[in-house]
Amino acid sequence: MENPRGFASDNNAGVHPEIFNKMRGVNYGHVISYGDDPYTPRAIELFKNYFGKDIDVYFVFNGTAANVLGINAITQSYNAVICSDLAHLHVDECGAPEKYTGCKLLTVLSPNGKLSLEGIKSHLHGFGFEHHAQPKVISITQSTEMGTVYTIPEIKEISKLAHKHGLYLHMDGARIANAAVSLNCSFKELTVQAGVDVLSFGGTKNGMMYGEAVVFFNPTLSKDFKYIRKQGMQLGSKMRFIAAQFLALLEGDLWLRNAQHANDMAKYLGEKVSEIPQIRLTQPVEANAVFAILPAEIIAELQKKFFFYVWNEMTSEVRWMTSYDTTKEDIDRFIKEVKRFF
Repeated sequence: MENPRGFASDNNAGVHPEIFNKMRGVNYGHVISYGDDPYTPRAIELFKNYFGKDIDVYFVFNGTAANVLGINAITQSYNAVICSDLAHLHVDECGAPEKYTGCKLLTVLSPNGKLSLEGIKSHLHGFGFEHHAQPKVISITQSTEMGTVYTIPEIKEISKLAHKHGLYLHMDGARIANAAVSLNCSFKELTVQAGVDVLSFGGTKNGMMYGEAVVFFNPTLSKDFKYIRKQGMQLGSKMRFIAAQFLALLEGDLWLRNAQHANDMAKYLGEKVSEIPQIRLTQPVEANAVFAILPAEIIAELQKKFFFYVWNEMTSEVRWMTSYDTTKEDIDRFIKEVKRFF
């Protein structure tokens, strides 16, 4: 059965063959479960090579768990988390942050997906006042839900503000590889050196089958996380299959190749779309997402051949995502179909 590539999500792409091969390579014999296999320590050591030795790393199944459990480790139920109004935490996690952490989400209007210092400051009040949820975490997404990317100086400014007020900085890095490629920087420069305290490191959107990592840059913050992960139903018994995927992704440059290709394809798509006068890009193409407004009457017809999501029905804004396996031929066929309506 043929499953044509569309532009709905990088989650829709299959598993990269190198990752599949690594999973097959560990699929023999018996090994001790729950991370006491030979592969999980090797994968954790790779994370330390990228981020620094003084970190703690825990593997979970999905991004919602990485975000929610990571934040749960550094908050109490009376705390609040400041995030973008477009953040995955707020929009796409079905209330899981509130349910499992008890924390209140304080949102900031973010038309380009990025938190502003002014927006954050509007929530930095009521400290010590028992009637007010106590701000404890600022959460940013890198790259953002709008496909934009925080620069390192921008992250440093936010972390400085957070730490000044006794808050932690959490990064939802579901697409951190795409951001690192966009900025031409290392993971370390983008996170621990910029003042991030807790990171959700994404693998699924960059070619893995499943699996994310929660990275603590201050190990004192993770002292009870093994219990939090278990209670949060995210301790994998056959951990070797998550570890093997990270080995494939991080041992060489696969993470880089996948993200670079996805970003390049988004740039190519953005350039081709920009040549069509009836379509307007709404965000700069900085990672692997293209946002555009096009005539509402052609959207449903286009979706029949190249599935994608409508981002804002009121304005006919759509989102096109590219993946590690997107090809120029896919994009050329899509553009040809788009031009058929004009």
